[in-house]
Amino acid sequence: MPLAPLSRRGFLGAAAGALLPAQSAARPLNVVFILADDLGARDLAVDGADLHETPNLDRLARSSVRFTQAYAAAPVCTPTRASIQTGKYPARLRMTIWREASANPPRNRRMIPPVVEGNLPHAEVTIAERLRERGYLNAHVGKWHLGEAGYFPETQGFDINIGGTHWGAPQSFFYPYRGTKHFGGEPRYVPHLAWGEPGEYLTDRLTDLALDFVRKSAGRPFFLYLPHFAVHTPIQAKPEYIPRYEKKVRADDPQNYPTYAAMLQSVDESVGRVLDLLDSLKLTGETIVVFTSDNGGVTSREWQGRPVTSNLPLRSGKGHLYEGGIRVPFIVRYPGVTRAGASCDEPVDTIDFAPTFAEAAGLAKAALPRMDGVSLRPLLEGKPRLDRERLYWHFPHYSPQLGVPSAAVRERDWKLIRFFEDGREELYNLRDDLGESRDLAGERKDLRLALSRRLDAWLKETGALLPEPNPKYDPKREREAGPPMSPIPPK
Repeated sequence: MPLAPLSRRGFLGAAAGALLPAQSAARPLNVVFILADDLGARDLAVDGADLHETPNLDRLARSSVRFTQAYAAAPVCTPTRASIQTGKYPARLRMTIWREASANPPRNRRMIPPVVEGNLPHAEVTIAERLRERGYLNAHVGKWHLGEAGYFPETQGFDINIGGTHWGAPQSFFYPYRGTKHFGGEPRYVPHLAWGEPGEYLTDRLTDLALDFVRKSAGRPFFLYLPHFAVHTPIQAKPEYIPRYEKKVRADDPQNYPTYAAMLQSVDESVGRVLDLLDSLKLTGETIVVFTSDNGGVTSREWQGRPVTSNLPLRSGKGHLYEGGIRVPFIVRYPGVTRAGASCDEPVDTIDFAPTFAEAAGLAKAALPRMDGVSLRPLLEGKPRLDRERLYWHFPHYSPQLGVPSAAVRERDWKLIRFFEDGREELYNLRDDLGESRDLAGERKDLRLALSRRLDAWLKETGALLPEPNPKYDPKREREAGPPMSPIPPK
């Protein structure tokens, strides 16, 4: 199966170990894509976490390429998920906020955010649709959050949908997964999970069904998209897991939430079960495995008045365009291509998955719709540098995590963030200042202006929708209203 070469530059760290065996020529590679929700870039043990234990994800990293400067396409869930499906920037899709907030922006803030798409348009061609053209059987198991019923996974290229709805989080991680306790009293449920038992845990149940799909797909190329609801709020873990982490908490460790650590343990176990099944079915050499998150970890106090994790040394978290809001774990195992234990420092993005999978399936690049992302294969092969000089973000909204309307561009070591409320721009050198603590906009006016112009050009080229000044803005009313669109009231 010939693969069209792409010219890209990148830096790949020294690899340890041998290539995984390549797939047979009889069929394209399978794809298993595991997506965590709200998992921070420093939450895995392999990425430096101390309290958290992730032995299975660490095992996956040892047989994969681990990207150390990887990004979600947005600081919140829905737009990043849309980027994964299409390979396009959320700004181009006009999907820049989670579905529930898309049509009703707050009217009490300094800016009025734009009304944006809440449903992934059917005119967009998803990677699932493209893979189905190549004979893949496609399953979605978990969180969808890309539109109402007429836009559920079954309408976007997936043959099987388990659990996917317009909701972004469950009422409970325990069976029967329904209720009205959180999310403003709204009744929610997770469909397709009948006949559970009391104490059954959602992450485990989704994994059971995902494994069943893999077993039943033997002999046919398959795409398993397993977007877990964890570790999104509500922060709920198996009770028997929590004491282990309560004993490990240290006062000097900013990651100090035992329940969150226990919740992550279940995600890690899910990954281990998937890897073990691929091994037992002798599919490891025929299956691409990807693990990442949809945005940075939650560091605001939106859940029961406390942060759930820390992204340090990265600044801030979910809902912000600082590094803590958009950097994510990012692990790729590509049989016959990646070398075990490799790491890559080249900036990559969730927009790059769709073209990577399309190439692996043997889809001709000329036949694909336009994508903003590019195939990761050259980096996985060890090519020295990317020829893509910039990545962009657009978040013209407010978030419960106190994020404000903003846009950003990263060009190699430099990153510029524009804040729409007052037009302020901040400039950081990420090589020297990973924590974005030293704003160099005043010292490097020439560079700030150049990046600002490039950001302007990109916003225009993508047709990005912008916030507008609020003529009725009243600071007093804003203070009284509190954070906008807060999804979960603190206890």
